[in-house]
Amino acid sequence: MNVDQLTFNSQGLIPTVIQDANTLEVLMVAFMNKESLEKTLQTGETWFYSRSREELWHKGGTSGNVQAVQEIRFDCDADTLVIKVVPAGPACHLGTRSCFTNILFHKQGVIVPIGDVLTQLENTIAARFKEMPEGAYTTYLFEKGIDKILKKVGEEAAEVIIAAKNRDAEELKWEAADLLYHLFVLLQEQDLPIQEVARVLHERSQPKEEKASEE
Repeated sequence: MNVDQLTFNSQGLIPTVIQDANTLEVLMVAFMNKESLEKTLQTGETWFYSRSREELWHKGGTSGNVQAVQEIRFDCDADTLVIKVVPAGPACHLGTRSCFTNILFHKQGVIVPIGDVLTQLENTIAARFKEMPEGAYTTYLFEKGIDKILKKVGEEAAEVIIAAKNRDAEELKWEAADLLYHLFVLLQEQDLPIQEVARVLHERSQPKEEKASEE
């Protein structure tokens, strides 16, 4: 990335949108100048320019809530950045995961972001695995072990097949949700992050270069 490609405003700043690399949730918006961007590139963690304090600041430098940079993009006019990060903690100074928690308008029936749901599911199951709360079904599965978990994955897969064979969309969505849940429990038991599965799917979805035919 060539920083000279970018267009900074009259104050030498460029607006920067910070996005969770896994869920694509917008975490915060801040400003960078050329120096803070260069430090971000050098360190692999986000640095910004504070307009009120007129100085650079390292996100998480005090709180520990650093943001590990995964990708930096700029728009068609080269005057706005989008940075995908893996956050070590809340992005907002109020202690929330994202600065965008206040709702001005919400349409009923809005599409649920699948990335957010799967990440929350993985985090919930990981917490159950760590804390093993008494009476929780997830705790029961972990206590019973791999054979029980595999049995449930198989049973739920069969239920999905039956619902699909019967053309029962209502039943299918419930059985598919049960299958995904038990699959996530299995991945946790195997210590395999869903991000590794996502990486495989991402690689498979990329267009492959066709080999030149031999004449």
